[in-house]
Amino acid sequence: MPDDSRDAPGRPSPDALLERATRETRGRLKIFLGAAPGVGKTYEMLMSGRARKADGVDVVIGVVETHGREETAALVEGFEVVPRRIVDYRGRVLEEMDLDAILARRPALVLVDELAHTNAEGSRHPKRYLDVEEILARGIDVYTTLNIQHVESLNDVVAQITRIRVRETVPDSIIDRADDVEVIDLTPDDLIKRLHEGKVYFAGTAKRAIENYFSPGNLTALRELALRRTAQRVDEQLVSHMQAHAISGPWAAGDRVLVCIDEQPRSASLVRYARRQADRLRAPWAALHIETARSAGLPEAGKDRIAATLRLAEQLGGEAITLPGQDVARDIVRHAMANNVTHVIIGKPAKPRWREMFEGSVSHELIRLAGDISVHVISGNDRDAPPAREVALATPTRLKLRPYALGVAYTGVALAFAMLLLRVLDVRNLALVFLMAVLTSAVTAGLWPALFTSAVAALAFNFFFLPPLYTLDIGDPESALAFVFFLCVAVIASNLTARVQRQAAAARQRARTTEGLYLFSRKLAGAGTLEDVLWATVYQIASMLKVRVVVLLPENGTIAVRAGYPPDDTLVDADIAAARWAWEHNRPAGRGADTLPGARRLYLPLRTGRTAVGVVGLDDDGQGPLLTPEEQRLFDSLADQAALAIERIELVADVDRARLAAEADRLRSALLTSISHDLRTPLAAIMGAAEALRDYPDAIAAGDRVELLSTVIDESERLHRFIANLLDMTRIESGAMQPNASLHYVGDVVGTALRRAAKILAEHRVEVGIPPELPMIRLDPVLFEQVLFNLLDNAAKYAPQGTAIRIEGWADGGSVVLQVLDEGPGIPPADLERVFDSFYRVRKADHVRAGTGLGLSICRGFVEAMGGTIRAGNRTDRSGAVFTIKMPASADVAMLEDLP
Repeated sequence: MPDDSRDAPGRPSPDALLERATRETRGRLKIFLGAAPGVGKTYEMLMSGRARKADGVDVVIGVVETHGREETAALVEGFEVVPRRIVDYRGRVLEEMDLDAILARRPALVLVDELAHTNAEGSRHPKRYLDVEEILARGIDVYTTLNIQHVESLNDVVAQITRIRVRETVPDSIIDRADDVEVIDLTPDDLIKRLHEGKVYFAGTAKRAIENYFSPGNLTALRELALRRTAQRVDEQLVSHMQAHAISGPWAAGDRVLVCIDEQPRSASLVRYARRQADRLRAPWAALHIETARSAGLPEAGKDRIAATLRLAEQLGGEAITLPGQDVARDIVRHAMANNVTHVIIGKPAKPRWREMFEGSVSHELIRLAGDISVHVISGNDRDAPPAREVALATPTRLKLRPYALGVAYTGVALAFAMLLLRVLDVRNLALVFLMAVLTSAVTAGLWPALFTSAVAALAFNFFFLPPLYTLDIGDPESALAFVFFLCVAVIASNLTARVQRQAAAARQRARTTEGLYLFSRKLAGAGTLEDVLWATVYQIASMLKVRVVVLLPENGTIAVRAGYPPDDTLVDADIAAARWAWEHNRPAGRGADTLPGARRLYLPLRTGRTAVGVVGLDDDGQGPLLTPEEQRLFDSLADQAALAIERIELVADVDRARLAAEADRLRSALLTSISHDLRTPLAAIMGAAEALRDYPDAIAAGDRVELLSTVIDESERLHRFIANLLDMTRIESGAMQPNASLHYVGDVVGTALRRAAKILAEHRVEVGIPPELPMIRLDPVLFEQVLFNLLDNAAKYAPQGTAIRIEGWADGGSVVLQVLDEGPGIPPADLERVFDSFYRVRKADHVRAGTGLGLSICRGFVEAMGGTIRAGNRTDRSGAVFTIKMPASADVAMLEDLP
């Protein structure tokens, strides 16, 4: 990105310093980049890791894929390897890098293979490069490997070369943020030899790979892509280093071409020459226009020509840059030095020689200031100019007489003051009064009315104050000299004042634009829905650019209008075709564009660094191109912010959908696991007891027969509880839970629950501490009894036999608190909230009966449906868990107590 800083020479670029400071707070990223699999990226990464380890650096392996290569596997020995995380994905067991374990271990350097890898569903991040980003954010250095075909911007190029579309990609920003990129280079012949030797793939796979992917032509092209992408990153690092250390360029480590354009027709030929020069040098290039105060006064044809030339530069693959400035030559040199430009192309002077003597020459001044930068002065060709828009001929603009009349009025006021001051001031000092009239006209009306006022004021000064009076003759040389100097000063002052006025107007316009962008960014930051973002976008673009706006977003395989200002959701066929083409090709289409120019609107894609997110349509009541260069830059700023906001909303929605899908997957797996275990176990016991009673009726003793029948009854009750829990959870999640609440004494409900759970609690001591004076509370006795039963069942599972299970209750202000305490091992702190999740079960010892993981979740659902709260904790007096229910005391009780 070019540095457009207006800082004085010798001062470091703030952007470069900020980037450097940001890097110092993160870990360092080194990418081992290869042209294809098998070039030795992993091997070189491990060798580099060994060297760092020998230097005393704490190095661990996060993940390394050896692919069965013995020499790579041998290098892994001696490293500490962080165990991988086991993921159950659709019946398959997968191993993924354990991000949390690496962050907890916090080494100085971690080795992470295959940066473009896609993580299994349910992982914290969908891509491994996002895991690496989090590791770097914690200040941990990372070494990683990457093949060039996985770079997002090169995906289409690689697919064209190899006929294979790579699905796993990483954004280019990862390489741009890397501190070091090391190319692991291997000639195509050497790589094919490694394939034949079985050092990359097994024999059968290697043969197919050589026939389809690893051909010499493909490998040569991929090798060039890797080298070029690395050279581009190195060049960016060089420019950033120069800007951060205030080093004046150029450093000719690599060529950069800059072509300077203006409103002259020959500018198009200069741009084409710059493209040819950049191709010869294999260098990046840009087209630069310096926008001065004079630019605001250019005719529409000149402004359109500048815009067309900048668009031509973008179409030819260059970067179009417009900078505000005053001294064109100095601003060009400042930009060139800040961005390490080595070649500047400019047109030869078009002014006559006599005008250059007075006004100067940009090309001559540029050559004088360029230093080590090569300056190419090109004649250009006027015939190569891109066609400017046709402006409809209208009636000639009528001359506005009011500014000139005001100039005459200002002169009249100055004349009156001068007459009054004539008695106390010398006549030559009265010229300052007339000069004030000239300056006032320049400030209020502009240059040409000010020049007219200068002439009128000079004539009035001569007529009324220079002898002979009341004539336009000048009698003595001294008065003639005073008249000439007054006229010159008036013209110069009016010119300077008008220029300052234009600059002030431009500054006010830039301030308004900056304020509008700032307010727009705040609106987008506060927008929580896609509709809010779209409405803010169309309104802001329409108000700042004075155009009509529609926004189209993808929907069901096509694009549809989602917002408009003024509201408009109808498009004709030509507009629909232009909008679809702009969306599919990520380029402008429609009115004023090269594609489908017959459309009513100009359609421009909304782009982010990842992809196009939508299309914006613009139109007005005029003819020809819609946007001037300044408006195009303003639209780009608005569109970039809008695209990022839309992408943010969509990513949030994607994350929510992914989270819901993962949660549904987890619940489905847990349900299937629970059903397969919790249904099969009691059914197996019932079937076994029933078959024994059927097959051996006479051989079974009476006591054994009773025991078998008890087993049938117990397991049937267990199965009944399991099915009841499933039905209760279904009612809670569907919102069909409607408690039948009435006033009850909680001790009565506790007694009912204890009688129901007597068989479960037979091996434990039960202690109850419910005071009789507790106030009555409004609850559903059936639901509350089920809550207590589930809590008692949970306590009986985890508390050892012979231990006490206690139920306590007390009044707490306007609430009644009930606790169920056991003497088991307690709940791990990390599970205190998760125990209420559906199908979640804390790890249990062997003696603990298995459960469904639904009981506590049902407790929370029932209690909250009755207006209470429930939380889990651990006892402080001894080991054991405690569940606390807090129910509001009913206001009806207080009203009854107040009755006589």
